Amino acid sequence: MATGFCRVPLLRRFLVSPPVLPFSYSLQPSRKISISASLSTTEESTSSLIQPTTSRTRWKPTCLYFTQGKCTKMDDPMHIDKFNHSCSLELMQNVAGLKNLRQQELEYFLVLDLEGKVEILEFPVLLFDAKTMDVVEFFHRFVRPTKMHEDRINEYIEGKYGKLGVDRVWHDTAIPFGEVIEQFEVWLGERQLWRNELGGCLNKAAFVTCGNWDLKTKVPQQCKVAGMTVPPYFMEWINLKDVFLNFYKRRAKGMLSMMRELQMPLLGSHHLGIDDAKNIARVLQHMLSDGALVQITARRNPHSSEKVEFLFEDRIV
Repeated sequence: MATGFCRVPLLRRFLVSPPVLPFSYSLQPSRKISISASLSTTEESTSSLIQPTTSRTRWKPTCLYFTQGKCTKMDDPMHIDKFNHSCSLELMQNVAGLKNLRQQELEYFLVLDLEGKVEILEFPVLLFDAKTMDVVEFFHRFVRPTKMHEDRINEYIEGKYGKLGVDRVWHDTAIPFGEVIEQFEVWLGERQLWRNELGGCLNKAAFVTCGNWDLKTKVPQQCKVAGMTVPPYFMEWINLKDVFLNFYKRRAKGMLSMMRELQMPLLGSHHLGIDDAKNIARVLQHMLSDGALVQITARRNPHSSEKVEFLFEDRIV
């Protein structure tokens, strides 16, 4: 895998968040402000994936205005008390002492879980540090379709996000896919993970998805709708289901089945992209603690974006 240029170490934030349960959002309208991708609030918990604990911080749903840099209520005690302003995972205690940990080939994993069948509606990415085994940064945008009538968009969003209670924040914040990609590339560049002038490959990082659909199928489809070529950093990825199969020798066809196999509870709302990305990251965290080596599983042909080479002989089809 091409690693591009010598990178500057990232500023690591050791964040710990409380356990999450299924929920429904009820967010107040927020005045839009300039987007900032940095985390400004740390919320800590004594919870652990390794050992039971007697004290746990009360779980709160994530503020979806905050994840997009648009929360205007950071000085509101009632809002802060109601919503979580972090996308960090439960950090394992005594990580350095875990005997099964292996040296990874990559420094960072970009956990991605797209939402939207007709056009992409949500683009969440969690920056997972392979050494600390925690989420240290995140990028999250809701995406507004560009080839659909407004009435159809409203129907689409109501059917997708209305039942989760996040349709209002979607309408408040969603932007076209082209703008999302522009902002995402700035975000990648600021973290020394990618530079277009050096070939466009990721630097010591790779996308992690639950299946091949996100990067094999949906991103090329959306790029075609947006009238753009597939960016080079989307040319290879890690399908966690294939790594799971080859490491545990157990077949799991999706995120929920992997979590059942690992006896992990579902956290948050299934099919809300940012929550699913966090659950996928938790599976990744669990696998790393068990000693898995997480490697690239699929690579797109540089001369034809429709052709993909699958690198694992045993894989989930």
